Amino acid sequence: MTVGERLFASRLLTKLENDYHCWFNVPIGPKQLRPDFVVLHPGRGILVLEVKDWKLDTLRNIDRQTVELLTERGIRHDANPLEQARSYALAITSLLERDPFLVEQEEGRYKGHLLFPWGYGVVLTNISRRQFVEHRIDQAIPPDKVICSDEMKESVDAEAFQQRLWGMFNYHFGKALSLSRIDRIRWHLFPEIRVEQGALFSSSTPVEAGPQAEVAETIPDLVRVMDAEQEKFARDLGDGHRLIHGVAGSGKTMILAYRCLHLARSGLDKPILVLCFNKTLAGRLRSLLQQRGVGDNVHIRHFHGWCKDMCDLYQLDLSAVGGGGEKTFDLQVKAVITGVDSGRVPKAQYSAILIDEGHDFEPDWFKLVVQMLDPATDSLLLAYDDVQGIYKRNKPKSWASVGIKVPGRRSTIFKVNYRNTAEALDLAFRFVGEYLDESSATEDIPVVRPASGLRHGPRPALKRFRNFEEETSAVAAWLKKRAKEGAPLSCMAVLCRYNNQVTSIRAALEKGGVAVADADATNAKDGVQIMTMHSSKGLEFQCVVIPDLGAMPCARVPEAEEARVLYVAMTRATQELLLTAHSESRFTKKLAGEVESIAEVA
Repeated sequence: MTVGERLFASRLLTKLENDYHCWFNVPIGPKQLRPDFVVLHPGRGILVLEVKDWKLDTLRNIDRQTVELLTERGIRHDANPLEQARSYALAITSLLERDPFLVEQEEGRYKGHLLFPWGYGVVLTNISRRQFVEHRIDQAIPPDKVICSDEMKESVDAEAFQQRLWGMFNYHFGKALSLSRIDRIRWHLFPEIRVEQGALFSSSTPVEAGPQAEVAETIPDLVRVMDAEQEKFARDLGDGHRLIHGVAGSGKTMILAYRCLHLARSGLDKPILVLCFNKTLAGRLRSLLQQRGVGDNVHIRHFHGWCKDMCDLYQLDLSAVGGGGEKTFDLQVKAVITGVDSGRVPKAQYSAILIDEGHDFEPDWFKLVVQMLDPATDSLLLAYDDVQGIYKRNKPKSWASVGIKVPGRRSTIFKVNYRNTAEALDLAFRFVGEYLDESSATEDIPVVRPASGLRHGPRPALKRFRNFEEETSAVAAWLKKRAKEGAPLSCMAVLCRYNNQVTSIRAALEKGGVAVADADATNAKDGVQIMTMHSSKGLEFQCVVIPDLGAMPCARVPEAEEARVLYVAMTRATQELLLTAHSESRFTKKLAGEVESIAEVA
């Protein structure tokens, strides 16, 4: 920001109420326009402002179209800032008027025009109202379209300041905008904050509608966007190391992907590395980000796959780092760590590193990855949720001990769950809550309890059957009924505890007439997805079935760890959750007390 822009921004912060939305220099729409400020108020409308720090001794001439300024490099000719603001405002209204939910539908002179007012104006941070008139600047910028320096002082009354803003409108009409309409406005203006069920983002393709096109067919009836807090956090990440502690469904992966898109467009000299533990999530992220236009400069890998890449690229000898009996992927990690320490693998290979599922990483892995970060940029984002740690990992003693620098405001906690219904979230956390050891929490790694879900939906169901055949037959019927009701097959998932369950349930569902997605699909569109609970981490689906619950907990795994695995699986469902079993276990008995059993699958 310039000095004047910073001053005006501070006035917006102190003189406007909390129901205002303000954006500074944020790219807008498919053309990525950059007005200085966009101000939106539910009851007032939308206002575009250009801010100028001109001083009278540098302003040589101004008319309705152009401005002549004296600079250190001589005379410069610019467009009149009011014309700039007007052109931005017209582009915004043209974009929004293509949405039938934002325009007047009644017959009459206003049909097809926005349901709310819009305006534009100029802020002159170094020119007073008296100077504005005496120097005849009012001949080029109408007096009601400007805020002058003496009208934005700290001592100015908030109501008077707001009246100056809304005096820039030529008209006032309409009712207050609903939250859903405000979200639609944000959906159009800022494509990067769009969210789509199961896909993190909607299509990056801008809406194209010719004069004869039916716009309602190209814009969804229901839009999903980051909420204001998520958007603000994502835009304000800044440089250095950043840490997100977020509950399941709080948008950690979405913000990480948003950050990746931003960095990919910023022209960094070295590649960007995105790491997670889950191979399925890595594949999904890669597919989605490539659809959004990221190129070869963004490397998206699961951690062990990245270590294998390093071993292949630098021809590291696995036999030199371990004896027999160790798994290949463990040896590959050791080989890369040894290779970095010896100088065989170069450090500082990446301009930015983003880590999802940080709770599944070992401390030594963090130490390794941080060394791969270029200190000239030093851009690191880590997403973490201790409750979703479903592998027996050691925790860092502190973030500083593994080279991650996140003091104070660089660590953020997200408690709001946006993914699950209140009913599903309540069930999942009441179940896992008894297994959490909060005494092990530290200031660096807290156990974050989710706030209640923001949406209500069907109550999760637990259904018992006499045998496997009855169970899978009922699951097939449940899935087909959801499809008949309009849920896309690709937004349904069956999450199993074991790999052999995946195989047997896949065969049973196919026999029952359910279209099943290919096992290797990273963004399946042709059928229900069947995978292990571990593979589902980081993903979400509209309808989720967790079958054969009587097989949990696994006798070879600590019960608390198994509870976390089931918690992860239950929190994949955005709308409907069905749990089934044909045998009894401690988990079925525990959940029976939490879930109202039903006579037959709905």
